[in-house]
Amino acid sequence: ASNSGPRVLSGCAIIVRGQPRGGPPPERQINLSNIRAGNLARRAAATQPDAKDTPDEPWAFPAREFLRKKLIGKEVCFTIENRTPQGREYGMIYLGKDTNGENIAESLVAEGLATRREGMRANNPEQNRLSECEEQAKAAKKGMWSEGNGSHTIRDLKYTIENPRHFVDSHHQKPVNAIIEHVRDGSVVRALLLPDYYLVTVMLSGIKCPTFRREADGSETPEPFAAEAKFFTESRLLQRDVQIILESCHNQNILGTILHPNGNITELLLKEGFARCVDWSIAVYTRGAEKLRAAERFAKERRLRIWRDYVAPTANLDQKDKQFVAKVMQVLNADAIVVKLNSGDYKTIHLSSIRPPRLEGENTQDKNKKLRPLYDIPYMFEAREFLRKKLIGKKVNVTVDYIRPASPATETVPAFSERTCATVTIGGINIAEALVSKGLATVIRYRQDDDQRSSHYDELLAAEARAIKNGKGLHSKKEVPIHRVADISGDTQKAKQFLPFLQRAGRSEAVVEYVFSGSRLKLYLPKETCLITFLLAGIECPRGARNLPGLVQEGEPFSEEAMLFTKELVLQREVEVEVENMDKAGNFIGWLHIDGANLSVLLVEHALSKVHFTAERSSYYKSLLSAEEAAKQKKEKVWAHYEEQPVEEVMPVLEEKERSASYKPVFVTEITDDLHFYVQDVETGTQLEKLMENMRNDIASHPPVEGSYAPRRGEFCIAKFVDGEWYRARVEKVESPAKVHVFYIDYGNREVLPSTRLGTLPPAFSTRVLPAQATEYAFAFIQVPQDDDARTDAVDSVVRDIQNTQCLLNVEHLSAGCPHVTLQFADSKGDVGLGLVKEGLVMVEVRKEKQFQKVITEYLNAQESAKSARLNLWRYGDFRADDADEFGYSR
Repeated sequence: ASNSGPRVLSGCAIIVRGQPRGGPPPERQINLSNIRAGNLARRAAATQPDAKDTPDEPWAFPAREFLRKKLIGKEVCFTIENRTPQGREYGMIYLGKDTNGENIAESLVAEGLATRREGMRANNPEQNRLSECEEQAKAAKKGMWSEGNGSHTIRDLKYTIENPRHFVDSHHQKPVNAIIEHVRDGSVVRALLLPDYYLVTVMLSGIKCPTFRREADGSETPEPFAAEAKFFTESRLLQRDVQIILESCHNQNILGTILHPNGNITELLLKEGFARCVDWSIAVYTRGAEKLRAAERFAKERRLRIWRDYVAPTANLDQKDKQFVAKVMQVLNADAIVVKLNSGDYKTIHLSSIRPPRLEGENTQDKNKKLRPLYDIPYMFEAREFLRKKLIGKKVNVTVDYIRPASPATETVPAFSERTCATVTIGGINIAEALVSKGLATVIRYRQDDDQRSSHYDELLAAEARAIKNGKGLHSKKEVPIHRVADISGDTQKAKQFLPFLQRAGRSEAVVEYVFSGSRLKLYLPKETCLITFLLAGIECPRGARNLPGLVQEGEPFSEEAMLFTKELVLQREVEVEVENMDKAGNFIGWLHIDGANLSVLLVEHALSKVHFTAERSSYYKSLLSAEEAAKQKKEKVWAHYEEQPVEEVMPVLEEKERSASYKPVFVTEITDDLHFYVQDVETGTQLEKLMENMRNDIASHPPVEGSYAPRRGEFCIAKFVDGEWYRARVEKVESPAKVHVFYIDYGNREVLPSTRLGTLPPAFSTRVLPAQATEYAFAFIQVPQDDDARTDAVDSVVRDIQNTQCLLNVEHLSAGCPHVTLQFADSKGDVGLGLVKEGLVMVEVRKEKQFQKVITEYLNAQESAKSARLNLWRYGDFRADDADEFGYSR
């Protein structure tokens, strides 16, 4: 029988294999007839405590080596001469295809590495030949017939290593000669290290093959492809001379790479789909993890063996969605960016396999303070800044690694929407790796078979190891950097104190943190470490959509475009600002420059804003006007319907733009503390009365069950007023069941009630049937005094004059919050606001519009007479700065 690839158990026992056919081939042990070679050393069985290790017999190892070198990997043929009852087979082995080849037993005896078995005195050609060989060996003093007792051929075998770590390090990753003695599975072998005869278990660094699982009854079940992987390694390495690079150790096992003249088994196993990469040991693989990942990728793409059912994480993405170049518009936090694709669409990209800094420990956080992750989580700000400075406005290469599916919320974890996770590079630098190596992010650890990870995962792990070793960022033992950032936005008191400081500073550096609309931004001032809201001066930018309680205000045309324009230009960029003023809500007003350009001018130039009359005093007025002229000519966006007026008709046209005065009768129901007032339209008054009557009858026949109504903010309901009657109301705030703030929608007054005095608003009387009847207005052309006492005087006077009376109302101009109007007494037609000015209870608000000049003049004259009479506000003379007068501003 012919056979391939034997292996040598000892000088007189050989295992031969048949040809592989669709799986590992069958094996047979052949014992050489008529000769005996020494026994090799055996380790005592662990199960027998008293057993001793048995050493090599003299010349046993040289005999084995002689056969190993002669036979391994060669084709042999054998004849079976007899078989014992236990099934041991004795026979002859010849090198080559037939019995004409070298007779192995004879060669051994001729080398003095085996003896003829005693009692083999039969007179046949085979015996005679063995006799001759033995005589020659004796005469030549070969092998065991040489001088001495052969003790030098006995190996000093070492089965354990005292200090494996030290042992590995002492070899400095220089290749060690070795013989592979046994293959446990595709990626674990026993090797004999030469020249010192250490017998060690070597696990291949960076990979794992399917294994044979030990069952409780001692039997083994192979995982899929375990037998094939084992045969793959065995047929290439078993009993071969190899070199091993010792790379690390794991308990008594050594991690290493086995080199053979025909290739590197670690990479071959991966490439053939017999093994997968493992994170815990791939880092020690000295020839570069990337090689292993590439070999694994090769097998995955071809779905070889263990990968037969493999589906890539980005399998269902188009090539153009897997890899693309995009421009970074915003850095969301330390692990995500918003990019603009070539199509103009925006997309959020998360950096694969990294975790941004997080708060350590349980709620180290003050309950009363709102968490501001950017400033309150250590290193979050540094991480964001690193990304912002490196990436904002730059083109980056994006390679999508995986899509993390959306996950619902659980008890402990909030819901996640779907995330696109990618490797982002700029100038060949992997941004995630740079973050990790600075200690500004950590690397996520995965289950071994989890493929949803960065395509450069090993570099991330290596970067993290470096950062830990060098104590960078999150891994440093130093004090954590603290960012004490004051948020001044919307805090009028703080803003007032801060204003003069900013005005004096001239140009201040700032980073744009957020863009609310085309002309309203949130800025971070690094020198002052504070956040402010900033409004662009000199322009009127289309207002965005606003959600106010009970009404959704549509955005003006082009408000979206203006916001995107501003975002794209300045979001997260470093800019310079000049603060000129602030409004009453604590927002600063001024000019913003990006790369030397004035954003107000740019918005006007792109027809996304108009020039506002307040710009006249500024040094940018000329450039604003010329930008507006050019934009008007193009008739785009905000100027799409602009008609140029022929020059000679200028005068009449101005005359036509008269102030429109169409007074309508209203009933004043409520006056607020800041001198706004609520009115009902007299024309629809009868409808309201009818509704009220029907509603009260309805409630009387089905009274609400006390306490059955649970108020929610923003909801319409019915409320029982002090007069014991039910009215329609809206819940403005729920402090507690005993304290519910309501707003009476048909009258404009507010009250705090227990929820027991509230009920569900019956659908037949909802605001769909009859809209809320009380409308809020403010007085046009007057300034409400800032001083509390002065304001109370004005409010008292108005309450005395017009609360619960009928008046005439004319809308003069719209403004933020509510329309500004003039009111006339129904009988005398006297102007209520003008009366307040005459009394010196309020000041005039000067407006520049042409159509108001006549009224304003009348108001200013009234103000002069109140001043000279030193009435109320003016009792100590003119308290305003000299220059405030000409603009009608109170400073």
